[in-house]
Amino acid sequence: MRLLIDWAALQPDPRSAPALQAPVDGCARQAQPCTGYDGIAAELAAIAAQQRAARAAGTSGFEVVLDVFGTPAWAARGPAGCELPGAQAFSRPITPAGLDGYRALIRSLLALGAREGVQLSWWSPWNEPNNPQFLSPQRGSCATSSPSLATAQYAQLAQAMAAELNAAGAGHHLLLGELGGYLTSSAHRTSVAEFVAGLPAGLVCLSADWSIHVYAAYGEDASAGDPVAALEAALGARGECGARARVWVTETGAGAPHPGRRRPPDAAGEREGCLALAAQLRHWTSDPRVQAIFQYTFRDDPAFPVGLLSADLSHVRADYRLWLLYTHARAHGEGPPQPAQLCP
Repeated sequence: MRLLIDWAALQPDPRSAPALQAPVDGCARQAQPCTGYDGIAAELAAIAAQQRAARAAGTSGFEVVLDVFGTPAWAARGPAGCELPGAQAFSRPITPAGLDGYRALIRSLLALGAREGVQLSWWSPWNEPNNPQFLSPQRGSCATSSPSLATAQYAQLAQAMAAELNAAGAGHHLLLGELGGYLTSSAHRTSVAEFVAGLPAGLVCLSADWSIHVYAAYGEDASAGDPVAALEAALGARGECGARARVWVTETGAGAPHPGRRRPPDAAGEREGCLALAAQLRHWTSDPRVQAIFQYTFRDDPAFPVGLLSADLSHVRADYRLWLLYTHARAHGEGPPQPAQLCP
């Protein structure tokens, strides 16, 4: 389970600790039904209960990936470089004082996990650091030839997180990357290959596990390339640590032909998306370097609708069955399900 940590929402004031028990309305961006709960603390308590039940049954429970994003205004640097119109503090690099706050956030999450009795094994320093919506500016000037600034900014965060996890003792691991699956660079984004190539040499060896986000496109929007293969090749070019690295696909799913846009209203479009996702899953499960694949999200996020259930929970998407078949096959040690079974 990927647990998103919106630092900007949790700590808008540096004089207060991160609000890890702040009430959440439980809506899908105001879409009903809603059931409130006490924020990250309640989520970790629920995960801890599931982990205990799994241990008692002799099975494996949830593995948790904590993924941080969102710079509070007090921790952000000012405008600079080539930014998209409307860029806010949320996406900007952090100041030295902000870095201290970032490290304190990690310590507070570790302490909460210890109190709730939940094993927090996997930690990602920042979400989509090659995407200007999460880290901006990507470049000093608005030209693709301008070197990416994102790599140095990300390295600072990864090194800070690694130091805090090392101080906390064994059992905590970095999951590096969380990259948007961009095959090409632009003035406002950094491709997977450019991002990995620009990282400091020592950073590549901080973890053997890297992650990427890739969605199922179809029709005229079908991708001509494979971001997972691009990440593997980029890591392989960085020496022994990169060549040995494993890959996690921590965001995938199907929706519109261009993922993230409004879904087509008909069942035929839903089936096309399911078939495109099925093709990706067949490819990734045959790749020995791919260790995990995460559906994003279970319930539709109206701002990025690729979920398995509609936002109002009234409709189950075709690809829900797809994930069930893969899960059952894995649980029974079987190969991938046959294509005819996958998308009704």
